[in-house]
Amino acid sequence: MRFTPMARAVAAVAALALLTACGGGGSGLGAAAQYPGESIRLLVPYAAGGPTDLTSRAYGAFLERELGQTVVVENQPGGSGALATQRLIGAEPDGYTLSLVTAGTMVLTPLANEVGYTKDDITTLGVMSEVPSLLAVGENSPYADAAAFFAAARDRPDTITVAVPGASTPQAIELRRLGDEYGVAVTVVPFNGNAEMTTALLGGSVDAILINASRDVVENIDAGTFRPLAISTGQRLDWLPATPTLVESGFPGLTLSGSTFGLAGPQGLPVAVASRLEEAMRKAHADARVVEQIGARYVPAEFQGADALRQVLDRTQSVYEPILRGS
Repeated sequence: MRFTPMARAVAAVAALALLTACGGGGSGLGAAAQYPGESIRLLVPYAAGGPTDLTSRAYGAFLERELGQTVVVENQPGGSGALATQRLIGAEPDGYTLSLVTAGTMVLTPLANEVGYTKDDITTLGVMSEVPSLLAVGENSPYADAAAFFAAARDRPDTITVAVPGASTPQAIELRRLGDEYGVAVTVVPFNGNAEMTTALLGGSVDAILINASRDVVENIDAGTFRPLAISTGQRLDWLPATPTLVESGFPGLTLSGSTFGLAGPQGLPVAVASRLEEAMRKAHADARVVEQIGARYVPAEFQGADALRQVLDRTQSVYEPILRGS
């Protein structure tokens, strides 16, 4: 059978389309069929030992079992998360370099500094854990509850000091909003993480802390050395039922200071590779060992995938960009 030039052209286009679909074009089917064929790097933009490190290692161990390849967790702190994130976005989009991401690293740091990336330079994969923020004072504090604390802050603007885990963190920006939007002005004191903040509070260097309510913080609450005043979640927590929310305390917009720890790859990750990783995360979310390592209170009741993580980042940017760009 002889083909006309037009028929040959149509056949060539069809063959190219089939090759693209099966061999690693936009859908990445060819890449997914072989993925993973080597070890995977999982970057953590914070120091070892904290909740981000614990979460990354719990998920990393599961992904290693599920995918059949070594997952190497690498702590790369620095630049308010920028160092690790720059390495993530500079990596090949092949699924062999992943990173823990937060709204702080992906939204606040780029808004506050020139770091060469934005939240749109990553492929979101899903949520690993959520840690609320907690406003707390020491056991000898004169502030018995949230009402007393905020009354004093209104009466004496900028005199009460509150420690936060970094200058460009959700906790720091939420305290700025506390003053700008609600007229309750405190002095924000940045530190490098929970350990330094705990030392400052117990040593009397600050009056209060707005801190991730991770296990070390809960241990101090249980021991009586921290007195919780308010929680950042929209509803009270069943494991801190006597602690009111910031919403209940009269600040309905202040619900963004908690931390969502997500997993992401570089922008342009093949769809099929991203889907495989998202499905592996879904299984990890339901794995008893993962939940035990992270702590059941920090694992969302329902798995939140790539779209949910993207929505967290988008919402944070919509609220914080006018504040930070206008400063």
